[in-house]
Amino acid sequence: MPILRMKEIRSMSPEEREQKLVELKAELARVLTMVKAGGSLENTMRIRELKRTIARILTVQNEERRKR
Repeated sequence: MPILRMKEIRSMSPEEREQKLVELKAELARVLTMVKAGGSLENTMRIRELKRTIARILTVQNEERRKR
């Protein structure tokens, strides 16, 4: 289950998208650090979901940048 769907991402303002991107990158860094330190995750799919959601946001940002 994705964290954010494309429809939701497209409906956000550019500022909201940028803020969400920062939050997701910070969460991904925290989760990866925890795994590297030897900790275990309850939901290992969380890393994949975070990466995909970050990619979705970047895709929408690039689409809008090219429209201008």
